Amino acid sequence: MATSGTYVTEVPLKGTVDKHYQRWRSENHAFPEAIGHHIQNVTIHDGEWDSHGAIKTWNYTCDGKPEVFKERREIDDEKKTVTFRGLEGHVMEQLKVYDVILEFIPKSEDGCVCKITMIWEKRNDELPEPINYMKFDMLCFDMFLYQYIPVFIYQTFVANFLKAMRS
Repeated sequence: MATSGTYVTEVPLKGTVDKHYQRWRSENHAFPEAIGHHIQNVTIHDGEWDSHGAIKTWNYTCDGKPEVFKERREIDDEKKTVTFRGLEGHVMEQLKVYDVILEFIPKSEDGCVCKITMIWEKRNDELPEPINYMKFDMLCFDMFLYQYIPVFIYQTFVANFLKAMRS
């Protein structure tokens, strides 16, 4: 069995759980306009934008290289969780399993946390751990973080996260 692992981090967000959950649940089509430097296109292949089981293809840039990712969406409205299950694409050339789970957790009246969990299993042990994909997942929060918290807090968070990932 090849190496597998789980990366977990939490991103503090200003605004309600419902507001942030809805963006990730139903509004992926708006991502290229908002953060086109990271995500260039999102196409739906099966289902609706906000339906459980929908299959989407993402065109994005990771570490300066254009990549494609096809995923199946799992939605849990009760737990305010969106899961992206990897099906095809660049990341799936290296990994047998690639699941990204976004769980939105209330912390106060006007604040919440997005717990990002990335579960992965390499195809073989010679391949590197997919740290670059966790960094990419964090960068995708640009759209929200820059709107709601000062840039220096965001930069400090990312720097500390990347430092922790290296150790």
